[in-house]
Amino acid sequence: MIGKIVKQISNNYTVKIDDKLYVCKPRGKFRNMGITPLVGDNVKIDVENMYILEILNRKNSLDRPSVANIDQAVIVTSVKIPDFSTNLLDKLLNIIEFNNIKPIICFTKIDLLNNEELGYIKNIQEYYKSVGYEVYNNTDLKLKDIFKDKITVFAGQSGAGKSSLLNRLDESLNLKIGDVSIALGRGKHTTRHTELISVLGGLIADTPGFSAIDFNGMSKSDIRDNFIEFNKYRELCEYKDCMHKDEINCGIKENVKNGNILKTRYENYLKFIERGESK
Repeated sequence: MIGKIVKQISNNYTVKIDDKLYVCKPRGKFRNMGITPLVGDNVKIDVENMYILEILNRKNSLDRPSVANIDQAVIVTSVKIPDFSTNLLDKLLNIIEFNNIKPIICFTKIDLLNNEELGYIKNIQEYYKSVGYEVYNNTDLKLKDIFKDKITVFAGQSGAGKSSLLNRLDESLNLKIGDVSIALGRGKHTTRHTELISVLGGLIADTPGFSAIDFNGMSKSDIRDNFIEFNKYRELCEYKDCMHKDEINCGIKENVKNGNILKTRYENYLKFIERGESK
């Protein structure tokens, strides 16, 4: 029988087939092959012996959070406590774009900002909208319309408000919300396992919070190509394979200077390719 993994705790995988749930263990062959089943995987199972026999082809997957066959990713981005980070937001956007997953940005804790801070965040939001991203605040009622018939992963740093947002979308979830450590500027981990939960006609992955991510499997060219607004101006570069760093007559650098490309986006791009975070 074929079903979908909707929950994983240790080596126990809950597989949903129609309205029935089966707690299965993976066959030893997966370990020998270096393959790990992921929440979201479509799998063939032996319902009598409760074993996962086969993992069907994935359309995509992420390592952190560990989820497969994702339609879209909501990047929950705190603007205060923890403070807004363009670096983390751009990392997540880049990695999600690379994995052919639709990114959606959701800003949280807007109510904690003063007028000057609010103006800055609004400008940031308008820029990301202008280059093609969907952008919401966590209080936006339109958020409820994006989940139907989709598998959605929530990503973002600990303490950004992922569980709070899920509770707002569906009060029946009653997910545990962690305190935020003001001294550390980050939240305590409250989600201990990965699970797909039914919300608003779709499946949502509530995953362990994280703040340390990398560009596994991505080259420097991949990082460049997944800064989506760069592609609009690349034809202005003198060199076909311009990396937009030291080259002369670079269309990207020129459009950073004239304000068409957000300066922090370009600065983060340089950090990503200069720190050796890519292979």
